[in-house]
Amino acid sequence: MSTRPLQKTALFVCGCLALRLSAFEPCMIRVVDRDSQWPVPLVELRTTHNLRFVSDNAGIIACDAPELMGRETWFTVIGHGYSVPRDGFGIAGVRLMLQPGTTQCVSVTRTMLARRIGRLTGGGLFAESLQCGGTAPIAENGAFGSDSVFVARYNEKLFWLWGDTTLPHYPLGLFHTPGATTPDYPLSRAQPPLALPLNYFRDPKTHAPCNLAHFAGDGPTWLSGLVTLPDKTGKQRLCAVYTKIKPPLDAYEIGLCCWDDARALFTPIRTLWRAADKREKPNVPEGHAIRWRAADGTPRILFGNPLPRLSCPETFESWSDPACWKTHTPQTTLRVKGDSARTIKLHSGSMVWHALRQRWLIVFMEAFGAPSTFGEIWYAEADDPFAEWTDAVKILTHESYTFYNPIVHQWLVPENNDYILFEGTYTHQFQNGAVQTPRWDYNQVLYRLDFADLARYNQK
Repeated sequence: MSTRPLQKTALFVCGCLALRLSAFEPCMIRVVDRDSQWPVPLVELRTTHNLRFVSDNAGIIACDAPELMGRETWFTVIGHGYSVPRDGFGIAGVRLMLQPGTTQCVSVTRTMLARRIGRLTGGGLFAESLQCGGTAPIAENGAFGSDSVFVARYNEKLFWLWGDTTLPHYPLGLFHTPGATTPDYPLSRAQPPLALPLNYFRDPKTHAPCNLAHFAGDGPTWLSGLVTLPDKTGKQRLCAVYTKIKPPLDAYEIGLCCWDDARALFTPIRTLWRAADKREKPNVPEGHAIRWRAADGTPRILFGNPLPRLSCPETFESWSDPACWKTHTPQTTLRVKGDSARTIKLHSGSMVWHALRQRWLIVFMEAFGAPSTFGEIWYAEADDPFAEWTDAVKILTHESYTFYNPIVHQWLVPENNDYILFEGTYTHQFQNGAVQTPRWDYNQVLYRLDFADLARYNQK
């Protein structure tokens, strides 16, 4: 019997498989900053038939749509502070000729002061790179979305806490404060591709990220004001304020809690207020904690969001005793640099002392800004936390998207840099008509502000 028909059949099947594989091999698109040539994460390319592709932490897009291969394709570019030239119709985009297995490059121009470094949390940080045959410098951690963050140094590590956190297995995730640790100064450099080695606290049975503050009562448990303080024996205590929440977003109990090393959980130590008490909520040590020395040299902790609302001596005993707390009334608006007639309303943010500049700095979100209602981020400086803050400069904007609760990082990279790093929650919430960005929505995104860029802006 002749084997030729079998050989022809085998060749035909192999050829079909090869064609099928070739048709779906992605075309890699690299998105880079035109000036620095750094990869640019979170740049969206959208086709005329509404396919959406978003660059990952390495600035890579894996375009695998078969109908786009072999033909010139228009992509509208949505860059949140990065852009390409607009055409005669005012549309910002690029045309690319896509072929399987090839590489295209899209150069974008930064139009804001801050540089986007990448996403800190969520799944698929390097998913596009992996689809193009690359590698990921960090493993998947099982958390798909993470709300606002608080960070403190504790036991020679950085201790991270988040609000509500999305998991893969069900639409409802963690609502009682998940957390993780990293080493001190965990980033070797402050540029893309970003890979933060978060070591999550995990459920011993499922190995999934777990809650760290599941206190009694209905509704989520949110922590704030995370701070490390010495007690009278010299032992370091990790402390926070907890709030119990009921729908829609109403607090019904507020108290103090501390980390239990043996149980790897937070435990409540004092209730400060209950809605059932029918009295006004008190000012408590929430927000972000910053160390400060008073004029007489006394070390104190300032709690603010972004400017100080409360302070106490730098001891566990003072923090846990409301009689030791001092209330402050921060300013609510700042004048805009170069436009003394214009003021903006402060919303959430954080404050730090910068040793190189020898000044206090704040990064904050504007309340009811434009073009994004809660996505416009500003920067300001002052000689003293309680001085009048002026000359606010916008450093970051978003296109119909929210970016709230920014925090300036002190310990991601070694100190005395000529830049600062800050992160915030990138989400479609509170923005009418916003289209959720796959993988990125409801996650923490890191930015960098170089003082050299700020100086050039101030010289204009």
